[in-house]
Amino acid sequence: MRYMMRAGLGVLLVLGFIGSALAQELGYAEPEELGFSKDRLARITDTLKADVDHHVIPGAALIIARHGKIAYFDTVGWLDPDKKIPMPSDGIFRLFSMSKAITSVAAMILVEEGKLFLNDPIAKYLPQFGHVKVLSATKADPHAVGGDTGNPALVAPNRPPTIQDLLRHTAGLTYGFWGDPVAKMYRDNGLFGGDYDNAEFVTRIAKLPLAFQPGTVWNYSNGTDVLGRVVEVVSGKSLYRFEKENILDPLGMTDTGFYVTDPAKKIRIAQGLDTDSKVFGFPLFNPTIAGKWEAGGQGMEGTAIDYARFLQMLLYGGKLDGHRILSPETVKLMTADHLGKIGPSTNLYLPGPGTGFGLGFAVRRSEGVATIAGSPGNYFWGGAAGTQFWNDPKLDMLVVFMVQAPNQGPHYAALLPNMVYAALTEPEK
Repeated sequence: MRYMMRAGLGVLLVLGFIGSALAQELGYAEPEELGFSKDRLARITDTLKADVDHHVIPGAALIIARHGKIAYFDTVGWLDPDKKIPMPSDGIFRLFSMSKAITSVAAMILVEEGKLFLNDPIAKYLPQFGHVKVLSATKADPHAVGGDTGNPALVAPNRPPTIQDLLRHTAGLTYGFWGDPVAKMYRDNGLFGGDYDNAEFVTRIAKLPLAFQPGTVWNYSNGTDVLGRVVEVVSGKSLYRFEKENILDPLGMTDTGFYVTDPAKKIRIAQGLDTDSKVFGFPLFNPTIAGKWEAGGQGMEGTAIDYARFLQMLLYGGKLDGHRILSPETVKLMTADHLGKIGPSTNLYLPGPGTGFGLGFAVRRSEGVATIAGSPGNYFWGGAAGTQFWNDPKLDMLVVFMVQAPNQGPHYAALLPNMVYAALTEPEK
């Protein structure tokens, strides 16, 4: 089956069988009914098509919805550029860090159930973190672990890292692609080598020091991967099983998971261009090869429409199609800025200027300061292969962009917000 909203035509083209799953999703409306200009939406289509023609991207899918209705759902280019397979509306994409929002919701479900608390130390659930140290930039005490004065030293954390720290990237963890000394330790110690599950991953990472004192800086990290193991320990289920039962199945996200093993779905996996198919130097992973690791911060695959349903649930205050996932107050808590005066580390501050961070995604603080269009209260994030999403509660709008073009992520993170908001000519609709 294939559905496509062609910007500029304002009509829904239905190719093939209309399945019941998509028929109940969100619904459709003419762009003008939702305050959009057809002509300005058409600019987006034209831009994406031109980028396909110029081999900037292989293909893409984009959904723009408002007030619970889809104003724009278009696909361009190729699912597989080598085989010249056109991009279908149900193409399956590697979500990378867009997995984080789903894992964060899973954790907040446990918070609502009284089984998990944001101020709990990680070590309450993962004892491996009970003796974690921090790699200090300099050694003030010559008797401390690590060598002579002036050399890096392992020191005790000023306070234990907490569940809230994992959600907002202030636990002191890092990522192996950063340039800090602990990131190098991740690489040198084979943190990501072999086939391992969440339990083994936590055992490995807890043996290495923290890069920063907990709660002192925002540093993008494997924190959500650690959080995924917390969900497993608290729930007594694998991360995928818990998310499937409590998020994916209730929301009808039938194409979202950690691996694509169904032969009928394997042929829908989007591929990158030969010239742009590596993430931090590594080829796009093959999601058809099932491994043990269900990486809560980076390991999921899914479709544009699946993710749109997830976002609409959040916009509706935690409920969609009669299924209550979270309470409205919990969604408010997640989408508030949790950084306050906590600043960024020396690594790149990915949320950008004028933006803080909530429990699972960046949160825009103000109308200005940021260099792209958007409303205060927007919450958003993206994935390393170029995917991105944002919810605009003020305008009751969601946007999902799916692509597999790692080098183009920053470009579209600026381009799409500017073009989408430019197409919104009646914001009060």
